[in-house]
Amino acid sequence: MIVGIGVDVVDVERFRQQLERTPALLERLFVPAERHLNTRSLAARFAAKEAVAKAVGAPVGMNWQHCTIAVDETGAPSVVVDGTVADAARARGVRTWHLSISHDGGLATAMVVAEGVPAAGQQ
Repeated sequence: MIVGIGVDVVDVERFRQQLERTPALLERLFVPAERHLNTRSLAARFAAKEAVAKAVGAPVGMNWQHCTIAVDETGAPSVVVDGTVADAARARGVRTWHLSISHDGGLATAMVVAEGVPAAGQQ
């Protein structure tokens, strides 16, 4: 059963400018394994993290370091959560994440479906 969905779109150039203006964002938003990526890939991963946050109700106190966007050997993206994001997902009954990421024409977009069993009181 779908227990949450999220979508986000990021303007790659505006995201690049924000990273230049505020260099600390790179460390705040991304885990070390993500930080070496090009701006287009970082924008797409940020869109994915935003979509994850929306899928679990945008919890207050969410730590961006607790959500990693990984890719397998074929390049397929996946969501890996721990800490505050895992807590929010567990509270909503999330057991499986489905993620699609795309970038084209200066935009990066991500769609997340959180699947599981709704937590008590969320049916």
